[in-house]
Amino acid sequence: MTDALSPAPGARDPRVTEQRNPRTIAIDLAEPLGIVDLMLADDRLVPEAVATQREPIARAIAQTERTFRAGGRLFYIGAGTSGRLGVLDASECPPTFGSDPRMVQGIIAGGDHALRNAVEGAEDRASDGAAAVDAAELDARDFLVGIAASGTTPYVRDAIIRARARGAVTAIVACSPPPAATLAHVDIPILPIVGPEVVTGSTRLKAGTATKLVLNMITTGAMIRIGKTYGNLMVDVRATNVKLVDRSERIVMEVTGVDRDAARALLEASGGSVKTALVMQLLGADRATAESRLEAAGGVVRRAVPGASPPPVVA
Repeated sequence: MTDALSPAPGARDPRVTEQRNPRTIAIDLAEPLGIVDLMLADDRLVPEAVATQREPIARAIAQTERTFRAGGRLFYIGAGTSGRLGVLDASECPPTFGSDPRMVQGIIAGGDHALRNAVEGAEDRASDGAAAVDAAELDARDFLVGIAASGTTPYVRDAIIRARARGAVTAIVACSPPPAATLAHVDIPILPIVGPEVVTGSTRLKAGTATKLVLNMITTGAMIRIGKTYGNLMVDVRATNVKLVDRSERIVMEVTGVDRDAARALLEASGGSVKTALVMQLLGADRATAESRLEAAGGVVRRAVPGASPPPVVA
């Protein structure tokens, strides 16, 4: 006979993300400050879980760099929160790094409508995941990262299987160990196990935070590796608004020591490219020469201008 206070046989879900958190059983009795404290205490576990995955994350960065340099694309694919996080990370790359929007793409089960609305059953339609991969025409140059907090999302599983069949390299970001049958098709498993959520099954919480941290590292790391920064300065930024125009001018001023008028003139002469403007000034070269040096250096300013380095940070 089952104790009335114990879970019924089979009631406990084996997925970590679906289990109950013993630390928050009485959270519904807490005052607002108590809720904040409980959530903060649990959120502190997230960076530690992500840190256990530092080596596979580094492998994902290296693979993304290889993908970009070969002319391939990085795809994120997921459902619900996982899909939205992938689309978010992909959409932030062009304004941050001046990257071609095709380089990093996010695919979400249910399509763009699912970004703002719950699309019932979208994550369960496994064949849709495979169809999305086919529609994107993935091939051996591409890298697909499946995102599935529970590790069991059918849509993501079949997308990974199809991507691997088409020759793409595959990875999965999950906060509960995926089944062996899924891992058999994964080249790089990234598994930050953050434990049960504050609210059972609400993977937009710790699992979502862990996923965001991982995706931040993959794209930021890869973009750094292909020369999108000079030190920690965003030198491939696209000046699409007043703030970014000002940032572009300030970067040129800080690195080269010129005044704002000269920085503005350099940027105009470079075609609006901060990176090209820097190399022009540091080498005393024209635009064509600077662009040629950058191309030969794989887009990396430090290689295009040997011995150069950004100025130190003034406290």
